[in-house]
Amino acid sequence: MSDDTLPQPERLEGAPHPRDTARLIGQDAAQQAFVDAFNTGRLHHAWMLTGPRGVGKATLAWRIARFLLATPLPDPNAMFADPPPTSLDIPADHPVARRILAGGEPGVHLVRLGGMGSSESERAKAFTEKKFSKVIRVDEIRELGRFIHMSAADGGFRVIIIDDADLMNTAAANALLKILEEPPARTLLILISHQPSGLLPTIRSRCRTLNLTPLNAAEVAEAMTQAQVQAANTDALAALSGGSVGGAMRLSLMGGAGLYGELVALLGTLPHMDRAHALKLAELAAARGGEAKRDLLFTLIDLLLSRLARTGATGTPPSPQAANGEADILKRLSPTPHQARVWADLAAEIGARARHGIAVNLDPAALVLDTFFKMAKAAPR
Repeated sequence: MSDDTLPQPERLEGAPHPRDTARLIGQDAAQQAFVDAFNTGRLHHAWMLTGPRGVGKATLAWRIARFLLATPLPDPNAMFADPPPTSLDIPADHPVARRILAGGEPGVHLVRLGGMGSSESERAKAFTEKKFSKVIRVDEIRELGRFIHMSAADGGFRVIIIDDADLMNTAAANALLKILEEPPARTLLILISHQPSGLLPTIRSRCRTLNLTPLNAAEVAEAMTQAQVQAANTDALAALSGGSVGGAMRLSLMGGAGLYGELVALLGTLPHMDRAHALKLAELAAARGGEAKRDLLFTLIDLLLSRLARTGATGTPPSPQAANGEADILKRLSPTPHQARVWADLAAEIGARARHGIAVNLDPAALVLDTFFKMAKAAPR
């Protein structure tokens, strides 16, 4: 864990690290399933945490690590054994909890995207300059052998967290498979996966799966309060993020709910588009350092087109509304299943064009304006 405090490409700036999160909200079933396995002696050697991004998979992984390192395994032969644990909660002043919080627990090894360089200073520089590898390489998995070997002497349990397993290249996946086929004693592997279908079937078959589900609006609001991310429109954020706390926090920190409201207002002027309003939104993407706003704009446009298509296909706008007047606008512009297909096809076309335009450095304002013109053309007269 020596480099766990380095800048991390997958971290959301302004949000707490998953290991620092006091409680996991909205995932009681998954947590209880692990506790039950622990109490009954059916603790599988490898667990895969799946579900949408931002619903608490990494937080659960760190809660499991903290619990397992701080809780003695049940002894069926003990006459005066402690009562079995009922949750994954560990007191904040427990030595394991303090070491994990400080990034100094020797019983945990985190596998994540690696920097370009072997020394800590080289890795820190690589992360800072965003020159990190885009995949988890075989070297990161091979380090596990040294961790397992060096840690076996004290007889304690060890936890390996792979965040996220979807990023392993082929060599890394094959190296992990060898470990799973011959699991080391008293070692628990936790794989975090957003898209488990992309992993090797032989890896999936050797893991017990815990599937985490999207949160409701109240749970999203509670989780954001815990993370000290203040937002007045948590219902809209929950709707836009699909029940993802991470997604809701990202939208809140980047002003995503307000920007979505601007898009809905522009949509309300179709088919006769308010060009001044469209130009104002396009200029956000063209501003200095506007790459993040450009990407957010296209994410929200894709979401808006998806909600349009769903409205036409089902006859009912998604609930709750994510912006004032959204429901009426969606019903007017997507009144039939045929129009739903038009919006769905347009979403695929715009997504492909946006990816191409970004790859070849097209003018971002022109790319956004072209998108708005295509939406106006697709709107029913």
